[in-house]
Amino acid sequence: MKRLFKRKETTIFGLLILLCAVVSLRASGFLAPKNMNTILNDSSILVMVALGQFMVILIGGIDLSVASTIALTGMVTALTNQAFPGFPAWLLIPVGALSGAFLGSLTGALVAFGGLPPIIASLGTMSIYRGIVYLVLKGSWVTATKMSPGFLALPNTPILGLSSMEWLAILVALCAALFMAKTASGREIYAFGGNKTAALFAGVRSRKVEVLVFAVSGLLTGIAGVLWVSRYGVSQSETAAGFELQTVAACVLGGVSMAGGSGTVPGVVLGAIFFGAINNALTVVRFSPFFQMAIQGFIILFAVISNTLIDRSNQARLAARRNV
Repeated sequence: MKRLFKRKETTIFGLLILLCAVVSLRASGFLAPKNMNTILNDSSILVMVALGQFMVILIGGIDLSVASTIALTGMVTALTNQAFPGFPAWLLIPVGALSGAFLGSLTGALVAFGGLPPIIASLGTMSIYRGIVYLVLKGSWVTATKMSPGFLALPNTPILGLSSMEWLAILVALCAALFMAKTASGREIYAFGGNKTAALFAGVRSRKVEVLVFAVSGLLTGIAGVLWVSRYGVSQSETAAGFELQTVAACVLGGVSMAGGSGTVPGVVLGAIFFGAINNALTVVRFSPFFQMAIQGFIILFAVISNTLIDRSNQARLAARRNV
């Protein structure tokens, strides 16, 4: 029990319960099953993209191109659906995933082979990918009237009380947890992020790890791009603008260290749901959208500072044990 209460996931889960309790006093319908399902549904895309961002942050990097990747992969699949309406809608998910993996690999190659810091490489690809969307769409929108009914129904098909998008988020989370815990590549990501020098001496190939995490981030973001466009029924130049900050917020809320090497898949999932619950709560209690942005920024700062203090405390405790 002592170990359980020391875990960051327990803290975020407790804060989530506290948030629900406090907001329900102001808005009784907040805890209604329908609204809870809405929160989970709204958080599904964030869960998937945040898990990709999580792997990049684990090696001490950051992927600022995720929002632009959503826009570009979403545009590709929307135009494909428009041109070939008879094409099975579910097959557009692997199309988006492969497109995203390719875009993520380009960013990873700039880091691994070009020697660029992740923030600079992803900042560059962010602008390039968004620029391609602007050039192709030329200010126009691909709207729901130009999409097939099967494509528009893709994320909202009900299965055992949950939407297909929620089930896909659950599947992605389970696969990510198994990948990080049970595969050699997952352990290499943790090792490389925790101590790059030691990992290199242990035989971990840095270029492989750097390309891999960005490719996985792109793959998950590509899936999210398909779901984003089909859910909202529109592909346009500003799709998902600013979404990269939400993915970082979900990670730090879930206890992921921005220095790398520390964090868990359950923590990221809880962080994404917590962030989705905050957005829903602020809407329910009718806060201004501008005030919502300020609160989101405050939450990110609070989470980063809290994680830093916790990490320092843990390091000091370990140092004291070694001295004893």
